[in-house]
Amino acid sequence: MTPDSAPHPTDVRAGSPAVAAALAAALSAAVASAGLAPSIHNTQPWQWRMTGDSLDLHLEPSRLLDVADPDARLATLSCGAALHHARVSLAAQGWRATVTRIPDPAHPEHLAHLQADGPARVDPPTVRRAQAIRLRHTDRRPLSGPRIGPDELRAITRAVQAEGTSLHVLSRDQVIDLATAADHAHHTELHEARWQAELAYWTGGTRPTGTGIPDTAIPARPPQTTVPGRDFGHHGDLPIGDGHDRTATFAILYGHADQPLDWLHAGEALSAAWLTATEIGASLLPLSATIEMISTRQAMRVLLSSVGYPHLVLRLGTVNPNDARPDHAPRLPTDQIIDSS
Repeated sequence: MTPDSAPHPTDVRAGSPAVAAALAAALSAAVASAGLAPSIHNTQPWQWRMTGDSLDLHLEPSRLLDVADPDARLATLSCGAALHHARVSLAAQGWRATVTRIPDPAHPEHLAHLQADGPARVDPPTVRRAQAIRLRHTDRRPLSGPRIGPDELRAITRAVQAEGTSLHVLSRDQVIDLATAADHAHHTELHEARWQAELAYWTGGTRPTGTGIPDTAIPARPPQTTVPGRDFGHHGDLPIGDGHDRTATFAILYGHADQPLDWLHAGEALSAAWLTATEIGASLLPLSATIEMISTRQAMRVLLSSVGYPHLVLRLGTVNPNDARPDHAPRLPTDQIIDSS
């Protein structure tokens, strides 16, 4: 729907059949876009409910990680990314919306209420950001292009800050500390049988249809990286070159508190950063291993000089434009993540 054809806000409240149908289509499209958001192990731990002119976002208990994410920290962050995708989609369709986060503390699984308020003018940057949703992808290969430039880094930082979260770019010495913490986290988790079983469930042949990480997204052999990436317990089908990610820039996405509301904001910031990176041709890879353990999460806080609480580590850089993009991870059908009854 274009701004010229969008209904007047009073029509939204009046609920005329034409307006109701147009809004229902826009909300459904927003949920479809939200379903493309990144999530821990591609669990897609969100469930939406559409009622009239609003959407409600909930954690889906069946798609949570009991071992790697017992407090649903990363699941909530993932849902924040989905929320931001939905916001971007609605704005690009010419709708203004108000978001209430954690609307009822007595029901913490209810993460957000998104209320459509009426039409909004659509500008080119909003359209470009919405288009980036379908282009965004996860690339676990070593970075093959030059180091990300200062202008690109500033654009990503501004996108993060616009969502009420901060980004701390690590110095060379701090990257070594990050690598040490990541190595410790991976070795600890790989010796935990329950953790291994959970990872195998979401990355093996038994993962639920439409979710999990397929072999096409898992490196065919361990990549050469300064900061070790996720060890999935088996090799995949993603071809890996002989390069090393020496040009990578690492940063910590952090907030000033460490509660579910902050995790939700961090997910929105991740989405904003990743869509911005996609628009400007940069590569972004979230690294969560050091966030999954209390000890290494504390080590990340030390790297922040204790000015904030770490929510996620990001690897930033560029790739060779001639390199083929990895396949997109599978997605659940929209009718499985939305309840409009």
